[in-house]
Amino acid sequence: MEERMTGLITDEEIRAAEGCMDVAERCGAQQVRVVLSKSTLDACSMLNGGLDKVSRSSDRSVMLYLFADGKYGTFSTNMVEAGELEKFVRQAVGTVKMLAEDRCRRLPEPERTEKGALTGRELGLYDPAYEHLDSEERHAAAQRECIFHKDDGIAGHGSDILSGRHQGVRIVSEELEYSDSVDDSLTMDSNGFKGRHTETSFAVCSEITVEAPDGRKYSGYWWDSSPFSSGLVREECSKTALERALSGIGPKRHRSGRFHMVVDRTVSSRLVSPLFSALNSASIQQETSFLKDSLGKKIFAEGLTIADMARSHGKPGARLFDSEGVKTCDMDIVRNGVVDTYFTNTYMSLKMGIAPTVEGVSRPVLLQYDGGHSGSLDAGEMMKLCGSGIYVTGFNGGNCNPATGNFSYGIEGFAFRNGKITHPVREMVITGDMISLWRSLVYAGSDARACTRWQIPTLCFENVDFSG
Repeated sequence: MEERMTGLITDEEIRAAEGCMDVAERCGAQQVRVVLSKSTLDACSMLNGGLDKVSRSSDRSVMLYLFADGKYGTFSTNMVEAGELEKFVRQAVGTVKMLAEDRCRRLPEPERTEKGALTGRELGLYDPAYEHLDSEERHAAAQRECIFHKDDGIAGHGSDILSGRHQGVRIVSEELEYSDSVDDSLTMDSNGFKGRHTETSFAVCSEITVEAPDGRKYSGYWWDSSPFSSGLVREECSKTALERALSGIGPKRHRSGRFHMVVDRTVSSRLVSPLFSALNSASIQQETSFLKDSLGKKIFAEGLTIADMARSHGKPGARLFDSEGVKTCDMDIVRNGVVDTYFTNTYMSLKMGIAPTVEGVSRPVLLQYDGGHSGSLDAGEMMKLCGSGIYVTGFNGGNCNPATGNFSYGIEGFAFRNGKITHPVREMVITGDMISLWRSLVYAGSDARACTRWQIPTLCFENVDFSG
């Protein structure tokens, strides 16, 4: 017997979603997918230690994917009342029948879909503690995180940071937000697939602005999140944000040239994202991928291995099925520099005549590469190993050409010499192409943040072109 579903979605709404398929098929749709989603978000915002705003938002949507007479269309509504929903579905099917034919549009074969996502709780991403929170507890959680105090400007666990070389620096403002949410989604199709995914999230973020003795202002930002209330790292967010603001005081110009580049774990995913886009079959079919014809070839440095750990129990980003209902699996994306897979949904599989996989990455994990140095590896260790270079802690605009892989990014961070940071740098630009950059990978750390869906650690590349 199927285990009863529980969560935000009600039994009445489930019956309404099932009714959508019945109506669509009666109106002439040969295949139908329905996605019912509900979410609730509560947030408590603090400004300079005082309560600034309390908000609560809820969302509900029904997405229809209709396949009729070789034609395809998607539609959405937030109505679930039986009469209105039936009218909406009828009109949607009528619209699809007016579209151009595309015989490659169809549902995935039933044997490819997930069979075990019955309750939405199978991956352990739902925290029952969420159900017992109230507005007072949320306010208290936000207040505990603040370091700013209305009377003297700063609370105890931040005052020590402004001592010593930071004397004369003033905290201008602290903006902090605590939030928690729950997301519940149910996907079903006319081939018999039914899958549910339910997860909670708890988060805190802080931005602090300081003023240096010369009147210039600097900001620092930090955040943490977890699917579980107990997993949230508390009373460190604002302190870290303050430290990051203070570290940016007194930037200096840096000469242009080719240097080692250490990219902090908080922003390293910016350099991985273009790889996943280029490995998407839609980009390849449309001639907008710099990794076309790369499958099975050694394109990157020997040390680069990226796996998709989609089914990691209790970890952010984990999922049992993609938006088509196709079963996910833990798999290699790049193994020792060799491209191991393309992301290919049902449509692109039929369009290109290649085997289908999943539509995209779920929880990418870039594995440590230490270049022969055993043990843990973080930004500090990499700077020691490199000697000198630039430690990138932020990207300020720029882009990557998806067809060629050529990139240009504005960066900020720190210069380092003899393994130690010497001064902040700003207004520098890195340029190059993605394939050459990833062939120059020297180290990949072991310090990816546990709170992130993309497990990308601190990275180190050699001979990167900087201009300032």
